[in-house]
Amino acid sequence: MNESNRQRKVAQIIHEDFAELFRKQAAESKQSFLVSVSEVKVTADLSIAKIYLSIFPQDFRKQIMTEIEENKSHYRNFIGQKMAKQVRIIPELQFYLDTSLDDVERIEKELRGEGDNPVL
Repeated sequence: MNESNRQRKVAQIIHEDFAELFRKQAAESKQSFLVSVSEVKVTADLSIAKIYLSIFPQDFRKQIMTEIEENKSHYRNFIGQKMAKQVRIIPELQFYLDTSLDDVERIEKELRGEGDNPVL
């Protein structure tokens, strides 16, 4: 099933706005971490936005994901103000941890022979 232009447009707006928001929050924080939006998928009816986040260093993941979940209504309000003119219904936000970069890093280490199981 292909995404509609509308889905892509809404996903792009959410992606850009959250990327900027998380960049600002990280810059204002006393701890040094990075939260990047790796992907946003919006359902066909635009009711749900699935937002995939990469968080580094890994030590902060649980804490940051917990904070994001606790502030979900704040984030939905934020995106609602940004998107008010483009959509009638503000999508429900679902945040997921994207660990695909971990997999890439692990594979690269294994290929260099630095992993737990060196490749022969």
